[in-house]
Amino acid sequence: MSDTTHDGAIATSAPPSPDDRLTPAELAAKYGLSVSGARPGLVEYVRQLWGRRHFILAFSQAKLTAQYSQAKLGQLWQVATPLLNALVYYLIFGLILDANRGLSTEVYIPFLVTGVFVFTFTQTSVLAGVRAISNNLGLVRALHFPRASLPISFALQQLQQLLFSMIVLVVVAVGFGSFPSLSWLLVVPALALQFVFNVGLALAMARLGSKTPDLAQLMPFVLRTWMYGSGVMFSIPIMLQDQPAWIADILMYNPAAIYMDLIRFALIDGYGSENLPSHVWLAGLGWALFVGAVGFVYFWKAEERYGRG
Repeated sequence: MSDTTHDGAIATSAPPSPDDRLTPAELAAKYGLSVSGARPGLVEYVRQLWGRRHFILAFSQAKLTAQYSQAKLGQLWQVATPLLNALVYYLIFGLILDANRGLSTEVYIPFLVTGVFVFTFTQTSVLAGVRAISNNLGLVRALHFPRASLPISFALQQLQQLLFSMIVLVVVAVGFGSFPSLSWLLVVPALALQFVFNVGLALAMARLGSKTPDLAQLMPFVLRTWMYGSGVMFSIPIMLQDQPAWIADILMYNPAAIYMDLIRFALIDGYGSENLPSHVWLAGLGWALFVGAVGFVYFWKAEERYGRG
């Protein structure tokens, strides 16, 4: 087919293509094209995350190193901060408010230090998750990677920080008469369950925080309330023995209390199974799987919207 141009030259036009009759969606399907920035399927998303595992680990280690880079004591603050918190709580709750009732000093001090360290693990994971997207918009907008890498790396950062703190926790436990035994090995599955729980919670809070920046200002109050209701400074069944049993049950089965009690049971000789709710390991597994799965799917659902708007 040819046409004559305004200067008399003959221009030849291309014959019609079969693709001209296809819709954009049909063209994309025919040639395997996809929308830029579109959310991948859930299985593919997991595969992409696994492919970024080295980045997740390196990013968490870099953040951990930089966290206290301006302080003279450096990473010693990873241990000193929760230890000083435990000291303050002991002075206020242990000595003044008698929150150690029913527990000897040899049990209460490692009980308190364990509670502070373990709850801080969840607390800092949540706070880091809230800011994971909003504080890293430059990275999110500049590079293409599964956005779940960010809250997961922050939760991993807090796990590494807790592992440093565990050195002090072991010293405290031994110093008050709880010596290493086979039960100490239970710390590993307990921390693994708590890590999965923390990751799910951090992912959910990352999605909420990406659209609601004010959530970062509200969360410290929510977490403080959660801490006071989780038995960080006192034994829930002993403190609430005069109250209706259902109140103690609700508090004891909340995930923060469960993970603290599992690690206390593993490390402290005088903290026996009578202090734990029934089926505590099953409850810990249930919380980890439920929150981990729901948080992951909830975050993935908004994958294509992070960093936009």
